[in-house]
Amino acid sequence: MNLGRLLGILAAVIFLAPLAKADSSVTMVFNGVNGANDGQYYVSPYYGSMNGQSVVLFCDDILNEVGINQVWQAQVTNLGAALAGGNFSQTRYGSAAGSAIFNNTSLAYYDNPGMAYEEAAWLVSQFAANPGDLVNLQYALWDIMNPGARGVGNLDVQHWLTMAGQNYQSIDPYIFEIVTNCNPTLQGPGQVQEFIIRTPEPGTLALLLCGLLAIAARLFNRGRLTT
Repeated sequence: MNLGRLLGILAAVIFLAPLAKADSSVTMVFNGVNGANDGQYYVSPYYGSMNGQSVVLFCDDILNEVGINQVWQAQVTNLGAALAGGNFSQTRYGSAAGSAIFNNTSLAYYDNPGMAYEEAAWLVSQFAANPGDLVNLQYALWDIMNPGARGVGNLDVQHWLTMAGQNYQSIDPYIFEIVTNCNPTLQGPGQVQEFIIRTPEPGTLALLLCGLLAIAARLFNRGRLTT
């Protein structure tokens, strides 16, 4: 195979693979929890698969449930694309007028799913750096979409909500996707919980591509690839 053609294929696969899931229907499997809990609920991050690929799941929906090894069909909405198009119709908390979303800076209810999901995505970005505070981060993530669901009177939760309200615009929304069960996606009993996932950042993809290019070049030099 021609080396240039191989490198082109590698580049296309790496950069287009994360986009293939966006705004489409996928098969989800819930594989397990990380073990952190509040004595009643296990908290994010959780582990699952999307169309057979491993993903890390962060739950923004306390009103519903999911079980170990449960399989379901879900819509995937890219946060950046949804913000650009103003379309959150396939999400749980953006598709119903008057959904209970909390504005953490003015302490007032509002109908702005974009801001709510951006705040939720910012919280998702904080889990890895704060492994000792997973319960409070999870409460804050739940409270954005369902105010007061778990963190009433909890100053640590309020701290995270305030930080989310102040810093949500610092994230790259295109590296976050919202996973919502199909048929229906709207709020209501008996649904699978909604999750947010974080896809690889462009810098991470670039490093991976560079590594694959180096491997390809080495194989070429050894004569394993022909022109």
